[in-house]
Amino acid sequence: MNERIIARVRRITGPVIEARDAASAHMLELVRVGDDRLVGEVIKLADGEAVIQVYEDTSGLAPGAPVYGSGLPLSLELGPGLIGSIYDGIQRPLDAIRERTGTFIGRGVQADALDRKRLWAWTPVAQPGARLKPGDILGTVRETERLVHKILVPPETGGSLSYLAPAGDYAVDTDVAILDSSTGQHRLSMIQRWPIRVPRPVRSRLAMNQPLITGQRVIDTLFPLAKGGTVAIPGGFGTGKTMTQHAIAKWCDADIIVYIGCGERGNEMTDVLTEFPRLVDPRTGRSLMERTVLIANTSNMPVSAREASIYTGVTIAEYFRDMGLHVAVMADSTSRWAEALRELSGRMEEMPAEEGFPAYLPTRIAEFYERAGLMETLSGQPGSVSIIGAVSPPGGDFSEPVTQHTRRYVRCFWGLDRNLANARHYPAISWLDSYSEYVDDIQSWWLDQAGPQWSKDRAEILELLRREVRLLQVVKLVGPDALPDSQRFVIEVCELFKNAFLQQNAFDNVDRYSSPGKQQRMLGLVLAYWRRGSEAIKRGVSIAELRKLKVLGDIVKMKFTLSDDDADGFGKLAAALERAVARLEAVYA
Repeated sequence: MNERIIARVRRITGPVIEARDAASAHMLELVRVGDDRLVGEVIKLADGEAVIQVYEDTSGLAPGAPVYGSGLPLSLELGPGLIGSIYDGIQRPLDAIRERTGTFIGRGVQADALDRKRLWAWTPVAQPGARLKPGDILGTVRETERLVHKILVPPETGGSLSYLAPAGDYAVDTDVAILDSSTGQHRLSMIQRWPIRVPRPVRSRLAMNQPLITGQRVIDTLFPLAKGGTVAIPGGFGTGKTMTQHAIAKWCDADIIVYIGCGERGNEMTDVLTEFPRLVDPRTGRSLMERTVLIANTSNMPVSAREASIYTGVTIAEYFRDMGLHVAVMADSTSRWAEALRELSGRMEEMPAEEGFPAYLPTRIAEFYERAGLMETLSGQPGSVSIIGAVSPPGGDFSEPVTQHTRRYVRCFWGLDRNLANARHYPAISWLDSYSEYVDDIQSWWLDQAGPQWSKDRAEILELLRREVRLLQVVKLVGPDALPDSQRFVIEVCELFKNAFLQQNAFDNVDRYSSPGKQQRMLGLVLAYWRRGSEAIKRGVSIAELRKLKVLGDIVKMKFTLSDDDADGFGKLAAALERAVARLEAVYA
């Protein structure tokens, strides 16, 4: 990188620096500040002066210090070696930095995001002499046992392939191809560089028609997320946002997981960094890190790097999407990112909007979530980026700006309820506050996988839950004995549904994951009890007698005792329920 002095520091306000004599600087240019070469980015230009946000500690920096320009935007290195890596918010590899500076990141330390010494087994795919366009495959590298990393022609590059490296072991910065075009010769290695704030191009957006299966029943059945969709998980402290994202990261059927710890407490990120390598991918039996990239930007790291971290994560996700993979991005949490925007905006003396957030907060939130989607990539393959963003509203107040603006731009909302969390009901996703607008989009997939009853059963149980809320309000006023058995039975069935279906134990080997087929069979059993019990009550059977049915205990325990593929077990349980209710009805016949 050819650096040149483009300005001099005039004023320092924390991570925000004002520089003079900046006529040659460019907007969003990557710069190095001072003798320590602190990493920064130009975010404002006016009358020969530049405002720079520095991604490191500016202690010791003084007016008059030089600002070195690179002529390039803040970009990532994308290529083999991303999987299993742990980066900070601007893609500095934390493992490599720890070896140089110890526990904490030293000022001005630089390290290659991709290891230049490691050799990769390169397999050529394209044919020399072929005319290649952006997104075409040059060759492949087996990065993990599960992932074949495709080396693609970079966007906005194309031409005639005049050279392609033969099969062999190469470093990521070795030239493996040469393209000749009207603009000159392009020497390509396995590394692509891409600006973090610019979405990677695609051919078109595709209709989302397949769910992201998470194995969490309250999500998949009641509030499903489509592959390429966006969802917000708002909740106060201790309601289980991080736990829910961990469960989804482990069990969802995405090919790649990008986990962004954006401004979270150090102990939470420590748990992630220590637990993820120990977690086993249920599909391969190997470490979950073999399909995971971690972005760790804790609350004690520079606030400006926190602002960049979510763009770093989503850019990496788009890179894997371009290979035709399905990627899930876990952003934990976007509230900390919004707070970083607020702090930087305040230091730049911008006019604040509601609760001190900058007026452009909604635009930034929209730009982030718009990078999700199911796309036809430049290579013609479908690939997706699904964004699952946690929101941490102060005091659990969903009316605060970050939650409200996020809600405008996502189509799925999993609101966490403190009362459920306090009652140890996990996942603590409220069935009253949550919703999904993807149900109609993915309905055909569910009908194929779970049968024609899925849509009807889902609508029926949601209606029962809504009826329960109204009935519980009456119970608070006049007591349960004032209700007839038919209405008390609604409350009874909903309690059964919450205990037997919605509540899920992440530590149980059977209950921690439920396949779509098992979810439909479990829901069908609960509704069978509702339908047959309602008929029995009409024939004179009391609700007290229905409660005494032994089979109810088996229904509550079915999530622990019946496996995903045990269709016979569910059939026997349904038959036992039918016989038990029929015997009660026979008494009153």
